[in-house]
Amino acid sequence: MISVADFSKNYGEHLAVQRLSFDVAAGSILGMLGPNGAGKTTTLRVMAGILQPTTGRVTIAGHDVVENPVAAKQQLALVPDDPHLFDSLTVWEHLDFIAAAYRVPDFCTAAEVLLGQFDLTDRRDTAVSELSRGMRQKVAICCAYLHQPSAILFDEPMTGLDPRGIRTLKASIREQAAGGAAVVISSHLLSLVEDLCTHLLILHRGGSLFCGTLAGARTRYPNLEGESSLEDIFFKATES
Repeated sequence: MISVADFSKNYGEHLAVQRLSFDVAAGSILGMLGPNGAGKTTTLRVMAGILQPTTGRVTIAGHDVVENPVAAKQQLALVPDDPHLFDSLTVWEHLDFIAAAYRVPDFCTAAEVLLGQFDLTDRRDTAVSELSRGMRQKVAICCAYLHQPSAILFDEPMTGLDPRGIRTLKASIREQAAGGAAVVISSHLLSLVEDLCTHLLILHRGGSLFCGTLAGARTRYPNLEGESSLEDIFFKATES
């Protein structure tokens, strides 16, 4: 569903990502890990078609994000770490706008379900400028899910969410994957990745240190005292 092949990204003379290749199958949840500056956000932005790769190829559901960007983005949703919403629009008007942009017919029932799922029903007519940081995050997630994307990208998705919001989001991510979506989560919250993800991509200085299953990572980075935690794996990979 998501394919990244020999992808590199330069900013002038700075090489942010170098020769990165990985795939995310339908139904899989990939956790993208790495220290600050490892290239995670750059990779997500290229996958979403916001930035163009310097070299290499990225496809979403078979559509090249450079050669066929509209078709690729129709299959894609991105939830950034700080969603920029329209302050003057209400919660419902955001969903109405997304439905129009993605040509979602008869969106009202699906939108109502999403508002109920994320405890936003009583805020549907509230301007997002009046919402808390966590509620704005929930609005962005509802907008991302509305057109039933084949690929969903999250950059630090738990920012601002309370414990119930975190539980709801985790359950929704599992539901999206079970429904056939390919999901990528970039996060520093190792417990979140360990709980949710079926696969790992560990980046460091723009390159890939590991890409595979969590079980494969435990084999690659064993702990002689017992089963390796994701924290053990992360530090062994990035500090060795």
